[in-house]
Amino acid sequence: MLESRLTLAEFKRRAEQALNDPRLQQALAGATRHFREGRERAWAELPDVDALRDQLKEIRAATIARLAEHLETFERNATAAGAHVHWARDGEEANRIIVDIAQRHQVRLLVKSKSMTGEEIRVNPALEAAGIIPVETDLGEWIVQLAGESPSHIIAPAIHKTRQQVAELLSRATGRSLPVDDIPALTAVAREFLRDKFLRADMGLTGVNVAVAETGSIVLVTNEGNGRMVTSAPPVHVAIMGVEKIVPTWNEAAVWLQLLARSATGQPLSVYTTVITGPARREDADGPQELHIIILDHNRTQALGTPFEEVLQCIRCGSCLNVCPVYREVGGNAYGSPYSGPIGIVVTPLIFGLEAYPALPHACTLCGACKEVCPARIDLPRMILEWRHEESRRGLLPRSDLWSERWAAWLLAHPRLWRALTRILRWVQAPFKRDGQVRLPPPFQITGERDLPSLASRSFREMWDAGDVDADGGDAHGRT
Repeated sequence: MLESRLTLAEFKRRAEQALNDPRLQQALAGATRHFREGRERAWAELPDVDALRDQLKEIRAATIARLAEHLETFERNATAAGAHVHWARDGEEANRIIVDIAQRHQVRLLVKSKSMTGEEIRVNPALEAAGIIPVETDLGEWIVQLAGESPSHIIAPAIHKTRQQVAELLSRATGRSLPVDDIPALTAVAREFLRDKFLRADMGLTGVNVAVAETGSIVLVTNEGNGRMVTSAPPVHVAIMGVEKIVPTWNEAAVWLQLLARSATGQPLSVYTTVITGPARREDADGPQELHIIILDHNRTQALGTPFEEVLQCIRCGSCLNVCPVYREVGGNAYGSPYSGPIGIVVTPLIFGLEAYPALPHACTLCGACKEVCPARIDLPRMILEWRHEESRRGLLPRSDLWSERWAAWLLAHPRLWRALTRILRWVQAPFKRDGQVRLPPPFQITGERDLPSLASRSFREMWDAGDVDADGGDAHGRT
């Protein structure tokens, strides 16, 4: 669910709620660990994964630098292949195009493959308002739809659900009492239910993982096969792609695809990697009579030439979520956006506005793990700091936070005063110091249940000036 404004207080409330949910904690811990381990194994199998990451970085940076040119080439070649190409400035315009196409074909039932851009523009409510029933066919997305929730992860929408919760949702949807621990039985029921929707649907809607300019092709990456049913069974297929999902040629697409599945799920390649170039031809056994491709901007191009341009290099693998210490504890729904985790912190204010999500730049420890695992080596911590700076510049921080940060900045700019203050604080903390912690009595426990670490008896600068540390920062006397 998109928020009208996600304040820091609201994010903290959601985070606390997530931390106190044992089933959510169990689901998040198991799923993110599984993805991390899979990525590590898959990367280890590549002969030189770092060189491949460098190559992907160069490809993405060069492509974004000539974005308009590649998109125009894509439009020209996709049109020549028989597709209809539409341009949408924002989510409202994209939804209007989709609804217009559906109404022109008298669509009543629409099947969807997993699409983060669809979540971004909130296409389901727009379809429902027009009297069109959208049915999610990715198992995770369908589970989330049944629960009336939004996806919790870029590649695994129902990562926050346990088997027990899934069984309850499917039992309610099908009117059957389904076994909790029989996963094949649960998936068989889902397959049976959704197969009827595929066959009766008037239109299919998907996202786009990669678009190839030289042939006007779009590539879909799935693991369930539902994507191919959505694109080939209904008579009309509509695909939504963000402007950044473009590559010039198939050579660049090959590098992208080599790292996408390995980074996302730990697979060498996803089970179904589908290439679509235009609608079905006369000799094709199946496929849509019409293919519509919507190229969505939604404030993405506003990042060009700014400190946030690098985020357009993202290939949406989700690996940054799986290593983020914040995401792994609170899950995606706490972020109030389709895009969660470190990439969501940067992308969400870009698309929806920083004023609507002032909490997100602070949902980060700046540990740098996201940059370490990113296949495109995107410097997310740098851009998160840029958003924090921008919040301060626009005056979006709470007044107390704003003044405390300004006071701290002024104090740190006066080193003599800072050193004098720390000497005073060492003396003040003495009665409350226990085992390296400062344990304040109520009502002065400003950090809640946690104890503050005590100030060291000497600062690093004092130790350096006294010659007690070597050039590497270690103890010059060999002490531990």
